[in-house]
Amino acid sequence: MASKNELVEFIKRQILIEKEIVQSLNEGLSDIKNPPVKSVLKGISLDSVKHAHLYAAAEVLLTKVSPAMQQENLDTQIGLVEKHIHLEENLIKKLEKIMPTIQNNKVKFLLDSILSDEKRHHALLKQVLDIIVHGETITEDDWWQLLWENVPFHGAPGG
Repeated sequence: MASKNELVEFIKRQILIEKEIVQSLNEGLSDIKNPPVKSVLKGISLDSVKHAHLYAAAEVLLTKVSPAMQQENLDTQIGLVEKHIHLEENLIKKLEKIMPTIQNNKVKFLLDSILSDEKRHHALLKQVLDIIVHGETITEDDWWQLLWENVPFHGAPGG
């Protein structure tokens, strides 16, 4: 098992590698004229940008204490994540409906790749909602519950 410092150093190296991938792909994209190839490579580049951000978030989790989220932040984030869960659901349904009708195998391959991404995004958003947002949030009700549980006699004289 890697130590915390080894893991942090690994993550820092991975961030640099992901940034190199992005730079290399973006430099090469200008010479590519084939739209599907160019789009796939651009997608890989964007995934590498995402990976660098995820590595950076992992580094923060290992090296800093995240502040608890307040109620207003919770409401905003829940709304945003729920909105995108519904958007992803709609995209998945539309793609699943049209996929059987597509005859062109190259187009089918590209749309199937998108469908796979949308399904992965949908699952990830559900996890964000269930684990990260709810797991790191302290609501006003939580504060009152915490305070109430630690008050002697719970408001009654003598017990």
